[in-house]
Amino acid sequence: MGTWGFLALLVAVTAALTPLLGRYLAAVYGEGPTPGDRLILPVERLIYRWTGVDPGAEQRWSQYLMSVLAFSAVSLASLYAILRLQGALPLNPTGVGGMDPALAFNVAVSFVTNTNWQNYGGESTLSHLSQMSGLTVQNFVSAGVGLAVLAAFIRGLTRQQSDTVGNFWVDLTRGITRLLLPMSFLFAIALVSQGVVQGFSGFTEVITLEGSAQSIPGGPAASQIAIKQLGTNGGGFFNVNSAHPFENPTGVTNFLSTLAVVLLPFATVDWFGRWSGYRRNGYAILAAMAILWVGSVVVAVVAEQGGNPGLEGIGVDRAITAESPGGNMEGKEVRFGPGLSAIWAASTTATSNGSVNSMHDSFTPIGGLVTLANIVLGEVSPGGVGVGLSGMLVFALLTVFIAGLMVGRTPEFLGKKIESGEVKLVTLYLLTMPLLVLGFAAASIFVPGALAARANLGSHGFSELLYAVASPANNNGSAFAGFASDTDWYNPVQALSMLVGRFFLIIPVLAIGGALGEKTTVTPGEGTFPTHTPLFVTLLLGVIIVVAGLIFLPALLLGPIVEALGL
Repeated sequence: MGTWGFLALLVAVTAALTPLLGRYLAAVYGEGPTPGDRLILPVERLIYRWTGVDPGAEQRWSQYLMSVLAFSAVSLASLYAILRLQGALPLNPTGVGGMDPALAFNVAVSFVTNTNWQNYGGESTLSHLSQMSGLTVQNFVSAGVGLAVLAAFIRGLTRQQSDTVGNFWVDLTRGITRLLLPMSFLFAIALVSQGVVQGFSGFTEVITLEGSAQSIPGGPAASQIAIKQLGTNGGGFFNVNSAHPFENPTGVTNFLSTLAVVLLPFATVDWFGRWSGYRRNGYAILAAMAILWVGSVVVAVVAEQGGNPGLEGIGVDRAITAESPGGNMEGKEVRFGPGLSAIWAASTTATSNGSVNSMHDSFTPIGGLVTLANIVLGEVSPGGVGVGLSGMLVFALLTVFIAGLMVGRTPEFLGKKIESGEVKLVTLYLLTMPLLVLGFAAASIFVPGALAARANLGSHGFSELLYAVASPANNNGSAFAGFASDTDWYNPVQALSMLVGRFFLIIPVLAIGGALGEKTTVTPGEGTFPTHTPLFVTLLLGVIIVVAGLIFLPALLLGPIVEALGL
């Protein structure tokens, strides 16, 4: 299957499955029955009994937030302890020791915040216990937290005169037991059927055809790969992530993995439309997300299949033929070539999934620009599980506020008036990430030794640095692979970026949901700006691009844009 056929099939399957999964999501986080209740309800009741949770009690937004923060703090401490003590714990067939304190803290923060930034080699640094009870568990619960926060936010948007937004512990439990675990189980079986490794062996010593010795890694990979994609996590079992043939061996696994990255984020929009009762508003937001995603994919594919035009001057043929994939093959797996690698890169940076099946550091300047731009847009196209739609709804509130200023009327969204309190929270949400990215990028230029982490000089080196601070701050986790970030400066800086980029965005989202939930809906009037039309989609896209452009265009000019102009 060619690149464009792959993309067409990916879009078609995503479009077909989105409403089915959206309907199921609405049932999971609602109060009605869901498939599998007879099997799952007894398990959930047991969990509530053990943890002392009253599933019938609801929380105010501030109580919901405190539950999120408390659960995340316990998760962080538990994962840090596992990483530091793994040398003395079981399921350690390769005998790795405890992780360095600074690196362990960075890794623990990374997986608790759904970032999955990895500046270590998984198969040589972690035990099987750390991979399973540490990283894989956090892949589930961090994605569950994102979905729970979205559920609370949607309740706030749709309820009237209500001071509660749900129960965090119930939302977290139902999301894991009814959604993430069953989907991951089925996906892991599909991966194993295609050759992804799953077992408890360590390294196996073999003799190659050339007569040399080689160590072949093993371990419980498939179970981690399934949730790393479905939960838009991205942290791989092996060092080179989904470029490794043990994680992503065939065209089938490559397609399923790419599908898994975008499926749940798009399905959450269908869920929002069903819950809100404004199905057409959901379609409008879905259209905006799809335009941004497909547009970024097309630009990346064209750039990578086109390759470096400067090579023509030395007689290199960049054409795509039956014998050659053509284009820019540097840093790409021969199994996937430039086209499928570009689709993967654009899709994982459009979500908060940091997995890679090629090295972004080797992309063309325009291909690298796509990955950077997707991240600094706020990863709302379609974004990560839960957080992507939350971010897009925040942009929607800003859009109706701007539209309200144009017509001289109080802005409204889903029948709720958007007033100064909500706009201040929207501003806090939108400014937090840019302050982190641009602030730490500027500081890294002047900190002695920080620039030494770059693999290249000039504009490409600046792109590496900008990516290294933008990816953690946006909870993405991918990297311009040549950047050496396991240092005394970048470990704490990236950990702080991940914490602030996660929780300082959750705070205003829940606060907005709580404030809107206490309001009543108003009857639309002649001056009400409709939020389900092509005009709204156009204005929403314009606001997203203009806000990101005003903030990040100077930095992007210094990096990939200057590099592209210099070819």
